[in-house]
Amino acid sequence: MPYQLAVTVRASVPAARVAEVQELLREAGRKGTAGELFPFAEVESIHFARVVLIPEAPGGTDAAMPASVVYMAEVDGPLEAHLRDLVRKAGDGLERVFGLCDGYPAGGSPGSSERAQIAWLRSHGTSCAAYYVNTAGRGRQQIDQEARLREAIEEFLDRNGPALAGASPAGIRAAIQEHVKGRADLAWARARPAPLPPGWRVRQAVHLVGVPLAALALLPLLVAALPVWAVLLRLHERRDVPDPARPSRDHVRELADCEDFVAQNPFTAVGSVKAGRFRRATLTVVLFVVDYGVRHVFDRGNLAGVKTIHFARWVFIDGKQRMIFASNYDGSLESYMDDFIDKVAWGLNAVFSNGQGYPRVRWLVLDGAKDELAFKNYLRCHQVPTQVWYSAYDTWTLRDLNTNARIRAGLFGPLGPAETEAWLALL
Repeated sequence: MPYQLAVTVRASVPAARVAEVQELLREAGRKGTAGELFPFAEVESIHFARVVLIPEAPGGTDAAMPASVVYMAEVDGPLEAHLRDLVRKAGDGLERVFGLCDGYPAGGSPGSSERAQIAWLRSHGTSCAAYYVNTAGRGRQQIDQEARLREAIEEFLDRNGPALAGASPAGIRAAIQEHVKGRADLAWARARPAPLPPGWRVRQAVHLVGVPLAALALLPLLVAALPVWAVLLRLHERRDVPDPARPSRDHVRELADCEDFVAQNPFTAVGSVKAGRFRRATLTVVLFVVDYGVRHVFDRGNLAGVKTIHFARWVFIDGKQRMIFASNYDGSLESYMDDFIDKVAWGLNAVFSNGQGYPRVRWLVLDGAKDELAFKNYLRCHQVPTQVWYSAYDTWTLRDLNTNARIRAGLFGPLGPAETEAWLALL
């Protein structure tokens, strides 16, 4: 079974070419999520992918924060295999966009050009400060297979409904089992999904144990520093100035043009970190804790009560002066924001209160996102259009994926009468 990883490639765009990039992405978006420019559907490792234009720093006054093009994808590892396949299948589209960026390699012979592209993409990769995977180890192949299994069983039941009408739940399940056994293309369904790679599990185990041990060793220092940090935090919070701005109608319309076409939606936002080392250090520590939590606590379909997010990432850019947040979620943006406000407002505050203009917060986690209108205006103002976005399973929600996995898990093996009825109810 593959492991999932976040790929982020970012390159700065000369000011004179920003409008050209913007128009190119807008046109690509009009051609569809798997359009002619970026045939992501042909890259089998991709779950979700996007190409977005990140604007320059607010006001355009800081040369260290230029506009940039960012490719972000959630993929089945390893990274090298993905980059190689990406360049072979979608290299022309990447070249058209990244070719407008600083330092992109000029074309050469086919083999050398491919190697140069891969090397350039790797050198412009940016790591995540935190990365959330809804269900670690559930790869593209497993998702596709389990969806086909469900469809095959439901087609069998539709064709044989009258003949099975008087059968017991156990008899219906036995008939389904015989049907699946008789299909060579479903032979894999008799086995459980393969475990995650041993190397990945070892790294996760080391991280799971190593971080608490390091914190324990540093405990005396942390205890001594905590009161000082708390005082400095309140002093900074009292000086914070929330931004009362509302998103313009044109901005909302532009964002809406990229949303609500399939079962999922993308969210991409960028914001400036509040000035000073204190806020930068606080956000770095908060995201370190978030990363630990999403890797070891919230790694089975539940992000502190929010169950509609497939993937999410937090990425520092511009020397930690700015941060990108990107996610792929089920349903509408309004329900997505409401879910966060109702269930994990404290987590939103802990991260985003370190951003300029965020609604006023107390003690890092209180208030803030509880001011619903102010929080939603803040998010919309910082959201950027995701004009090029691809979903490999755009008709399936996380509920569908979980149901498909349960159907596979319960198809063979012992089940009691009540369990058999519950399993049939999934179909």
